[in-house]
Amino acid sequence: MKYKQELAQIIFEALDHEIPVKELEVLIEKPKNHQHGDLAFPCFTLAKLKRKSPAIIAQELSEKVQSPTIEKVEVVGAYINIFLNKKLVSEDTIADIIKQQEKYGALHIGNNRPVTIDLSSPNIAKPFSMGHLRSTVIGNSLAFIVEKCGYQPIRINHIGDWGTQFGKLITAYKLWGDAAKVKKNPIKELLTLYIKFHDEAENDPSLVEQGRNWFKKLEDGDEEATSLWQWFRDESLKEFSRIYELMNVSFDSFSGEAFYNDKMDRVVNLLEEKQLLVESDMAQVVELTDEGLPPCLIKKSDGATLYATRDLAAALYRKENYDFDLSLYVVGNEQSLHFKQLIAVLEKMGYSWASNMVHIPFGMMLKDGKKMSTRKGKVVLLEEVLNESIAMARHNIEEKNPNLTNKDAVAKQVGVGAVMFHDLKNFRMNDIDFSLEEMLRFEGETGPYVQYTYARACSILRKGNWQMAEIVPVSSPSWDKEWKVVSLLTEFTNAVKRAYEQFDPSQIAKYIVDLAQAFNKYYGDVKILEDNAEQQARLALVYSVTIVLKEGLRLLGIEAPEEM
Repeated sequence: MKYKQELAQIIFEALDHEIPVKELEVLIEKPKNHQHGDLAFPCFTLAKLKRKSPAIIAQELSEKVQSPTIEKVEVVGAYINIFLNKKLVSEDTIADIIKQQEKYGALHIGNNRPVTIDLSSPNIAKPFSMGHLRSTVIGNSLAFIVEKCGYQPIRINHIGDWGTQFGKLITAYKLWGDAAKVKKNPIKELLTLYIKFHDEAENDPSLVEQGRNWFKKLEDGDEEATSLWQWFRDESLKEFSRIYELMNVSFDSFSGEAFYNDKMDRVVNLLEEKQLLVESDMAQVVELTDEGLPPCLIKKSDGATLYATRDLAAALYRKENYDFDLSLYVVGNEQSLHFKQLIAVLEKMGYSWASNMVHIPFGMMLKDGKKMSTRKGKVVLLEEVLNESIAMARHNIEEKNPNLTNKDAVAKQVGVGAVMFHDLKNFRMNDIDFSLEEMLRFEGETGPYVQYTYARACSILRKGNWQMAEIVPVSSPSWDKEWKVVSLLTEFTNAVKRAYEQFDPSQIAKYIVDLAQAFNKYYGDVKILEDNAEQQARLALVYSVTIVLKEGLRLLGIEAPEEM
């Protein structure tokens, strides 16, 4: 990124300031084939301005492109291909990384402004399934990424702790529940009751009515209904906390749907004051015809409020309490219409900050090509997957490194990392077919592969007795064999920038896999620990790789063990 900016500045000067630097920087490309240089500037867009052919412009401009960091310039058609000075750039990059440590790659654009992130949001009294993994790990990673860009992330777990399903659950518990069983294994037992309710309701429609009645009692503050609901909620949060701890995921707020029960009347009143509510089929809606959207349902004919009302109340609360610069909602793709309506209603209400609310959709976690369903009992429990992955990691360690001192801690880091990385390496809009075998693979483009590369690099530093004080290498290699690794190290800031701009952690995951692969090739080609004048320079490169790999994994919420 640094060298891209420098090239844009050189071209800006050469063009007598006719095109802004930022526009020139966007045009600069990284050639796919390294034989075409390290950077390339296409001259097509200058043809209209200069009234010459792009090839002639490229030839003329190339003569003015000079800098100590540029080794040579080649013109191929309309392209100016730039070859960087390997020795200068390598030493500069390594010195930069060693000086900045984990701050390397940071973007200073957030000015410590708050960014609220709505993530995870499981429903209480239901198990934490693989279906909840995506929102949790994508949202958690985005929190680290926005923080890397200078923002202050506020992680909000908008727990699903309200709605008609609790009426159904209370009905099921009253009919078939056993307090001792629920106390012994709360979530499993509550799930069994929930599934039984839906099975029985297919033959006995009166159960649905009983469920509605119990939810009405809950809404009205009935003592028994409230007590059962609170019990279900407390037990669920205990279970969720155990899973979050396993994944090292933390939150700043657990304010769920129930938190906004007393805040929705204000939303309805505001909509009435602004004359935005209209009646439609006995219900209250906000018309969004001009926005090309269906009406947003605010209040049902029986007076009950809906998700939209609740999310409007939550948006107002978050703006007033956190004064966010950005408000991110990491919620499945099937909720896209809901968020379009939510933002449109807030804009109609006159809130300009609504344009800073962003829905970050993602694809589904499928099982046998179909969506997982708690109601039908087709669910894979996340905790079971994590524990199986940890056990497999432990088995691998026993086989490959039986003398490792902290086997259990490393097995947890590797096992949990494998599951999280498997999700995050995929572009978030892609559906992922659940496959335990694929998820727990420890070779190829996986979390354990990156972690192992980091551990290998740490081992090299230990064997080479690398001392941090020796920042400036006494003598440097030619940097030809090192160049692929160095070139990738210079790209870390770009990967962070792409991940932030696209709200896509897979940009970081792909980047650290590429860096790990390049480093392992370098390790195979070069005797890093050979005792000669260049050893310290090679170790400085290895140390730089450890800093960037560890930071890349951290941005994904994954730990980096120094031994495996």
